Amino acid sequence: MVRSSPPSLRVKNARVWGGEPVDIVIRNGRIASVDRVTRNAPSAPSDAEFDAGNLLALPGLVNAHAHVDKSWWGKPWESFGGEPGTQGRIAHERSRRDALSIPSVETSLRVLMQSLRTGTTRMRSHVDVDLGVGIRGIESVREAADRLGGAVEVSIVAFPQDGVIRRPGVLELLERAAAEGVDHIGGLDPALIDRDPVRQLDGLFEIAGRRGCGLDIHLHEPGDLGAFEFDLILDRVERDGLGEGRVNIAHGLALVDVDAPRRRDLLQRMGELGVTMTTVAPVRMRQLPLHELDEAGVRFGFGTDGIRDLWSPYGDADLMGIAWQYARAGGLVRDEDLIRTLQIATRDAAKFVTAESHNLQPGDRADIVLVDAENPMDALVRRVTRSAVIAGGRVVDLDDLQTAPWEAL
Repeated sequence: MVRSSPPSLRVKNARVWGGEPVDIVIRNGRIASVDRVTRNAPSAPSDAEFDAGNLLALPGLVNAHAHVDKSWWGKPWESFGGEPGTQGRIAHERSRRDALSIPSVETSLRVLMQSLRTGTTRMRSHVDVDLGVGIRGIESVREAADRLGGAVEVSIVAFPQDGVIRRPGVLELLERAAAEGVDHIGGLDPALIDRDPVRQLDGLFEIAGRRGCGLDIHLHEPGDLGAFEFDLILDRVERDGLGEGRVNIAHGLALVDVDAPRRRDLLQRMGELGVTMTTVAPVRMRQLPLHELDEAGVRFGFGTDGIRDLWSPYGDADLMGIAWQYARAGGLVRDEDLIRTLQIATRDAAKFVTAESHNLQPGDRADIVLVDAENPMDALVRRVTRSAVIAGGRVVDLDDLQTAPWEAL
C-alpha cells in the first residue's frame, strides 16, 4: 500500500548513487533540496522524517517495455499451452484471456503493485487493442494506475498484438486510441505478421502525423529482413519529420544479426533522427551493444516484456533483474559499464515516460529506491532486495504490497 503523502518529508542519511550521506527534503511530492548531513541539524517544523540509515539511494526504476494488461500474476498457476511460434502464441492467448479476466483493472493492478514493490515508479506499457477487446484494456490500465494514486506513472502504447493490416478495423481502433490520448500507438513485425510492411508502416505513420502521438514498434524480424524494416521506419521518420524520441523500435533483433558496418550505419542514422530502442535483454541471444548505441547517440531502455502471461510463465516485474541480465549476458564487468547499465535502468529511461529530469535532484519527482549495497555496481550484480521505495514523495509499504490483498480489489 502507498501511504498518504505528508506535506513535507526529510529522507535522512541516504547515499545518492553511493556518495556521502545526504538528507533529501521532499515537498509536495518533489525533491526540494539535497542537503549535506549536519550533525544535530534540526528539521523544519513541518518535516516528517524517514531515516534511510546510510542505504544506497537510486532513482526509481523505469520499465520502458511492459505488458501489464495481460498477466496471470497472483492467480493460480497457468500451464503453458498452445502451439509454438508467434502465431501460435497469439491464438492461445485469444483462447484463454477471457477465462483469466484479461484485460481487467484487477489484472493490471496486481502487476503494477508488484512492479512498485521492486522499485519501478515509471513505466511504458503496451496494451492490446484488437477487434475482441477494443480499447477496453487501455481503460483498465488507466484505472489501475489511478487506484495506485499515480505511484507508478504509466505511459500507454496502444498495441495491435494480432496484426494491423490483416485485421480490418484495427487501424481505426488505433486512431480512436490516439484520439483519446494514448502517448504512442504500436506496430508489430510488418513483414512476418501483416506480410505488407509498407502498408502497415504507412498506416501507422499517418495516424501519428495526424494525431501527434508517437510510435513504438515491435520488430523481431531477424537479419537482412529486419534491417530492411529498420530502413523503412527510418525513411518515414526522415520524411515526416517526427521529433526526437517520438519513434521507438522495440527488440530490434536484426541489429545483432547484421555485420558491423551495416549496424554502424543503422545506428548512426537512428542517432541522427532521434529514434530510440528498448530491449528486454533476451536470454540465449546476443545483447544490443552498449558502447555502439552510446557512441551513436541512440537512447535506449530496458523492459520486462510480458510478466507471467500466456506467452511465458517467467517474469517477476523486477526491472533490476532485466538490467542484471543485460549486463551479465553482454559480458559487462567494468565499473563504468555496470554504472551505465543502472543509469539506463533509472535516470536515462525516464524519457520513455516523461520529459522531466529523473535523477534525485531538486525539482525531480521524489522517486527513491533504497538498497543495502556498497555502491551501484554492488547493487546491480547482487540484484539486492529493495529495502524501501518512495514514489512521488510517498513511502510504499512493501510488506503490504507483497502479502496483503489490495483494498480496492
